[in-house]
Amino acid sequence: MVHIKINGQEIEVEAGTSVLKASEKVGIKVPALCYNEELGHFTSCMLCLVKDAANGRLFPSCSVTTTEGMSVITDDEEIQEARQTGLELLLSEHVGDCEGPCQVACPAHMDIPQMNRLIAARKFEAALKLVKKDIALPAILGRICPAPCEGACHRKTVDASVSICLLKRFVGDENDVHPFEPLPLTGKKVAVIGAGPAGLAAAYYLQLNGYQSVLFDKNNLPGGLLRTEIKPEVLPLSIIDKEIKTILNTGVVFEGGKEINATLFQDIQRQYDAVIVATGTLVDEIKTWGFATNAKGIEADQNSYETSVKGVFAIGNSLRSSRLAVRSVGQGKEVAFSVAQYLSGEEPKGEPQLFNSRFGKLLTEEISEYLKESVLQDRILSDDIKSKGYTREEAILEAKRCLHCDCRDIENCKLRDLSGRYGANQRRFAGNERKAMTKHFAHRIVYEPLKCIKCGICVRMTSKYQEKYGFSFIGRGFDVVVGVPFNESLEAGLAETAEIVAKACPTGALSVK
Repeated sequence: MVHIKINGQEIEVEAGTSVLKASEKVGIKVPALCYNEELGHFTSCMLCLVKDAANGRLFPSCSVTTTEGMSVITDDEEIQEARQTGLELLLSEHVGDCEGPCQVACPAHMDIPQMNRLIAARKFEAALKLVKKDIALPAILGRICPAPCEGACHRKTVDASVSICLLKRFVGDENDVHPFEPLPLTGKKVAVIGAGPAGLAAAYYLQLNGYQSVLFDKNNLPGGLLRTEIKPEVLPLSIIDKEIKTILNTGVVFEGGKEINATLFQDIQRQYDAVIVATGTLVDEIKTWGFATNAKGIEADQNSYETSVKGVFAIGNSLRSSRLAVRSVGQGKEVAFSVAQYLSGEEPKGEPQLFNSRFGKLLTEEISEYLKESVLQDRILSDDIKSKGYTREEAILEAKRCLHCDCRDIENCKLRDLSGRYGANQRRFAGNERKAMTKHFAHRIVYEPLKCIKCGICVRMTSKYQEKYGFSFIGRGFDVVVGVPFNESLEAGLAETAEIVAKACPTGALSVK
């Protein structure tokens, strides 16, 4: 046994234990991409750097073993900067979108590629559940949204964008079930002033998370401008009533015919644990309610939506006038995060912002690669469809046009997680030109070589399991790639270990299809 210090804490470990494993013993998880428990150290990513407290030297903790009297620092400003640089070097050659460009462009940040996959697989209830995680009113927005997501769709490079808005409408129209069961009430109450799209969404997501939400509105029916500013032939009242009913059925209370003035607002502040202002365009009366305003509307933090008054939040057109209902609905979802944080005693910060790798427009030579997961089908759209919406079969065909630009392993990508944690800048070491993406399929897995960070896990894994060909490092220097040697196919290289290596990959380079 040897005695060492980690961040000043004395511990005893077996001789030969790596510093990385010794750190785990005291609850410190040092980041690493190339390390795998099954394989041992390889020392390629250099993210597990720690510091020798005696001389200030940085060294990889996965491959250096503990010695008697060693004192190690696992985290300080210099170590963080070294890890950030290491990540930026890895990202400089990493080509792939974490989230599809359509999802990035969506003001509500809905997972559009996954919706498309579920529709194509006839999993309509699952599609509704996915959509309503981010969009409380899919049937309504599917009729009135100007679809900024479609403007960002990579399918435009091939022919025409996927009809995302109509697919969202189909999902909302197709199902009468409510996909979520609200959590038990926490005892906390939230007042939402204004029952338009923003207020409805905020109340919905808060109620689902156990916060009793009460909607106040000057009108006798909820819906705001949805009822008065949109022609019934575009947005039938029956659709408005149906979708709002699903929100109220979660337990949200609606108090209609309530004209809120400064005195009533103060009463609401006293009676409720938090207040959300979603009244629409700022009017003079609201300026007397006690929070800071400007020429556009109420002043609020751009991430948390908290106003100058503690516990009071503002969303939608009360911040600035906009006719984009999907933005208001998205803000309703986002403010629910902030209010929940506030009611839990945390600082309101809003919905977590995750790192997102982006590579821009498709190159001409990449179109055929992305079409491997799509169909050569023209956009299914006509005036009749715009009026009536998609049938099931039309929706399935249109959903299959999606190129699936997002990363399939986005939930398990260590590269993404660490890049977000250390604030990595993907463009810092990037060159002016990038290589063209390729996709290879075999045994239910997808291999995208330009997402590979050359950590060597798949190479060592296929060797351990004695694949006939397996994976190998091919080439030299900056041109080295990971692939199957002797020009053999992916099927031959991963005959026995396809899913094993896909699950071990720390990025989305190898993922289960």
